[in-house]
Amino acid sequence: MFQKTIFPNGLRLVTQTLASTKAATVLILVGAGSRYETKEINGISHFLEHMFFKGAKKYPTSRAVSETIDGMGGDFNAFTGKEYVGYYVKANADHIDTSLDVLSDMLIHAKHDSVEIDKERNVIWEEYNMYLDTPMYQIGWDFEKLVYGDQPMGWDQVGTHDVIFSLKQEDFQKYQSELYTPDNLVVIITGNVTHEAMVEKVQKFFAELPNKKQAYSHKDLQLHVAEKRVFLRTKKTEQSHICVGFPMVSEADPDYAAMKVLSVILGGGMSSRMFMSVREDKGLAYYTHSSVDGFTDSGLFTTNAGVDVKRIDDALAAVIGEYDKVTQELVPEKELRKAKEYIKGKTILKLEDCEEYAHLLGKYDVLYGKIRTPDELLEEIEKVTAEDLLRLAKQFFVREKMFISVIGPYEDEAQFTKFLG
Repeated sequence: MFQKTIFPNGLRLVTQTLASTKAATVLILVGAGSRYETKEINGISHFLEHMFFKGAKKYPTSRAVSETIDGMGGDFNAFTGKEYVGYYVKANADHIDTSLDVLSDMLIHAKHDSVEIDKERNVIWEEYNMYLDTPMYQIGWDFEKLVYGDQPMGWDQVGTHDVIFSLKQEDFQKYQSELYTPDNLVVIITGNVTHEAMVEKVQKFFAELPNKKQAYSHKDLQLHVAEKRVFLRTKKTEQSHICVGFPMVSEADPDYAAMKVLSVILGGGMSSRMFMSVREDKGLAYYTHSSVDGFTDSGLFTTNAGVDVKRIDDALAAVIGEYDKVTQELVPEKELRKAKEYIKGKTILKLEDCEEYAHLLGKYDVLYGKIRTPDELLEEIEKVTAEDLLRLAKQFFVREKMFISVIGPYEDEAQFTKFLG
């Protein structure tokens, strides 16, 4: 079982001893991200992630950081989500002190040097261009923008050109001081470690963390703000990309586990309904998959596919047809069991990696203040019934709630509104 310590300043430490590995992951999660932004600073969460690796006190340059991690054969990276951000180092457990040293130095003493900020603007803009040139990524962002509209949940996490090229050093310092506070940080350490030893080390390496409280939280989500339900990004492509989906329950909702099972049945593997129908039976797509994205107060159920430009109508009809079928009859028990075993197996495989284990434990703590173990999550999956799936499909998979985003060489969104019913 995991162990957890809350220090007097509110900083949380969560550890999980994994005797089967000689590695250890140190992951720091922060209750920040693009949802905490305003239009004036849209993109700062992601930009700040880049700046933390540009040098601090003990490791003054990005070269010093990378050479230190490379010198112990470790992996390090960061990510920015809508509701939390993360920074991690994964290495031989013998180097746990160095992992903690690098991460604590960047999070406490980051310089956010103006010269480095100016250089990084172009790097981030090229990253944005990369996503634009990769429709498989962009289609999901377009879908979120379509559903959530003009509010932080609907904005691109990379930000806008105007903001990226106008942010100043004081903007980064202010954002960090308001959100990167002890009570808003979780340190997760998994692998070949003991809790008692990690308590001492975290106390040592994070002793200089400013003792202050989180300054603000994100604004409440405004639902039902979408002005339209189809978004077309006209682009000359050899393959069209579609995303068809619906708003659904939040990750905290008791029905979230059932929605995960439903996503596996519809598009969770090479024997799923979408894959067999859209690709294998009809030959309409190369890739197709369904997924759920759960947030603290909302969620999205989507099916993505890369389809033949000339047969996009057939592909949309096939995807929507599978949504319709699952609203009309109970999922057979054999198919339900297969979906549950799929989730169980994928979860167990992920948890062979101490980095994945750290993320799972830390995510629920930083978002909800309460850890959920793999066993608890799988127990919820096991309780899902075919009746649950039919009830939820009837509730959410209705044409009046459907959204469609498309990327491809088309000129008129009206071509796709006919599928909304």
